[in-house]
Formats: sequence, C-alpha cells, structure tokens
Amino acid sequence: MEQTTTAAEWRAPDPRKIDLDREVGWITTAVLSLGWFFGTVIFLFAGDLPLMIDVGMAALWIPFTIGIALLSYRWPPVEHRHTRYRIDEQLIRIERGVFWKASIAVPRSRVQHLDVTQGPLERRHGLATLAIYTAGTEYSQVSLPGLSHEIA
Repeated sequence: MEQTTTAAEWRAPDPRKIDLDREVGWITTAVLSLGWFFGTVIFLFAGDLPLMIDVGMAALWIPFTIGIALLSYRWPPVEHRHTRYRIDEQLIRIERGVFWKASIAVPRSRVQHLDVTQGPLERRHGLATLAIYTAGTEYSQVSLPGLSHEIA
C-alpha cells in the first residue's frame, strides 16, 4: 500500500518584508543616532568628563550613524534568504537564522489555534505575522512574520 503524502515546497516570506525591515531599520537608526547626539550634547555641556572624551563621542557619532544605517539597509535581504517555512500534512516547519540557525517543527495535531496580527508598518506593507499556539510549554507560541495578509 503506497502512502500519498504531499511534499510541500519550502517558501520564503513575502519579499515586501525586506522593505518593512529596512523601514524599521531606518527608524531604529534615527532613534539611536538622535540618542547618541543628545547624549553627547548633554555630556558636553553638563557633564564633568574630560574634553577628550566629549570630542571622541562627537567624532564617533557620524561613523556610528553611518554604520547602523548601512546595517539597516544590507541586513534584511541576508536575513530574508535564510528564512523559510513549509506546511505539509504533518508539520509546520520554520527555519531561520544567519549565524545561529533555528529550526522549529510544530506537529499540526498539536496546534490549538492561530492568530494573525498586523502592526501599523506591517499593514502599510500588506504583511502580517502568523502566531501558532500549541499545547505544551516550550515553544507554545511560534510566530512567522513577513507573510502577505492573504496567506497568513
């Protein structure tokens, strides 16, 4: 007797997730850069630090901002290439990670319910996060961000 199991294909998150992650990166860059700037100004005028440290903080502000901005632009496509998921008759499998790989396999028989959430930036890009809730304690909630709202 031959078993008929459909070998589901591996899928990547929606490519729009790259744009979403870049946008989040730009916001993070702006917040960190402004924090560094205002921290430098506060220490410059109100702190008792030596002038050399104040000058060093001011001099490192621009390279710090450029570095974070470059990382915010270059990292999302790399992360996207290393994230995939597959849903078949027995398992929901999610693999992600560039340096530290994570592979999560959730038996479909243990799925209790699913939630689809959208933050304001996700909604703007037409994306959603699928939250899978299972019976058990470890990994009782597994999320899969970056899906188009229709697929999630």
